[in-house]
Amino acid sequence: QVQVVESGGGLVQPGGSLRLSCAASGSAFRLATAGWYRQPPGKQREMVATILSGGSTNYADSVKGRFTISRDNAKNTVYLQMNSLKPDDTAVYYCNPRNPYGIGYWGQGTQVTVSS
Repeated sequence: QVQVVESGGGLVQPGGSLRLSCAASGSAFRLATAGWYRQPPGKQREMVATILSGGSTNYADSVKGRFTISRDNAKNTVYLQMNSLKPDDTAVYYCNPRNPYGIGYWGQGTQVTVSS
């Protein structure tokens, strides 16, 4: 069984930064690709950023230039560095790491609130 744990969320003022972490463990899990998603209040879940096994990245237009996704393969961990945060970034952030067979796993999410 694979466990996914996100951390690093919290309350931050507009213009501030946060770094989210996502650790996947269990059942000999090997990280291939991964994505960060978010679900704003009252809205559907949306893709924020993805990273492939080779390191290629993709971002939603709304976060380009502000967010950076990265990975530590040895730790089966994925990160999301979020800078210049805006109130519209307020959401529950979820990580979805996938194994080499394309099977993905969801964590419980971490709340990010951007407010003054």
